[in-house]
Amino acid sequence: DWVTPFEKKTGCQVNVKLGNTSDEMVQLMRTGQYDGVSASGDATLRLIYAGDVAPVNTDLVPSYATISNFLKDKSWNSVDSQMYGIPHGWGANLLMYNLNVVRDAPNSWGAVFDSADKYKGKVTAYDSPIYIADAALYLMKSKPELGIKDPYSLTSEQLDAATDLLKKQRESVGEYWSDYTKEVQAFESGTSVIGTTWQVIANLIGTDNKVQVNTVLPKEGATGWSDTWMISSKAAHPNCMYKWMDWITSPEVNAQVAEYFGEAPAQTKACDHTTQKDFCDIFHATDADYAAQIHYWTTPQKQCVDGSGDNCTTYDEWVTKWQQIKG
Repeated sequence: DWVTPFEKKTGCQVNVKLGNTSDEMVQLMRTGQYDGVSASGDATLRLIYAGDVAPVNTDLVPSYATISNFLKDKSWNSVDSQMYGIPHGWGANLLMYNLNVVRDAPNSWGAVFDSADKYKGKVTAYDSPIYIADAALYLMKSKPELGIKDPYSLTSEQLDAATDLLKKQRESVGEYWSDYTKEVQAFESGTSVIGTTWQVIANLIGTDNKVQVNTVLPKEGATGWSDTWMISSKAAHPNCMYKWMDWITSPEVNAQVAEYFGEAPAQTKACDHTTQKDFCDIFHATDADYAAQIHYWTTPQKQCVDGSGDNCTTYDEWVTKWQQIKG
């Protein structure tokens, strides 16, 4: 409970609304009823460019000074070097497999794309249009002739190539997941044996030893998320929202949040406060080299997010393609 002590300390009142997906978070913020939101990179730019969130004065958030530098001033949380929020947690979308079924220790995303039919009906994938970036990342390395330089900056032709790959994968997918508890159940029951995952899911599966799984950051790198606390451009209580952003990214509280959710804390000093002493090692919390292998979720825009031009496909186009992929 991070809310009660915050209310006692500041006198601010907190009303919490849970959103299950990035699309839901965007819709909730557009009602104008909320002072702030925790948003992943597939939502942040949508909120910024629609004017739903305000620039953040990081000087008013003392905790920001010791946030990991590799999370600051990035394409998903800033525009023209202006931060639009305070990073609070991050992680990679990893490849997970059942050790008793998948015995060749895969180290490439090819295991769920080009070789997916080896596990037909038992492959799992993340249920979101942003998953198209996973296919694009694989094609970036496996088919360099496509010219993909950034998995979130795709021309129409590159988006079509990623869509085709995912349509082929669809024939082997038994289940798409967005609720991480569903993937835990699928691996424990044996209905899924390989697919994209989060480290927290592997940890949960490992607790009862029903099924032995392994996770790997494949040789192509991975997509991932960096979550950002953002303030509404219509915030009725901006001072309290600033106090909340500082509170939730303070060392002790950020440690609690990271352990509860199962992600790396953004706050470098949080590692001194985790109850599990090797937690930050498991999640590579302050490992800049590990973080550099991650292509963090970023909302696709017509103005390519990698700065390469203005001929890229938009998130709306990705949504349409995702509907085609799933049928």
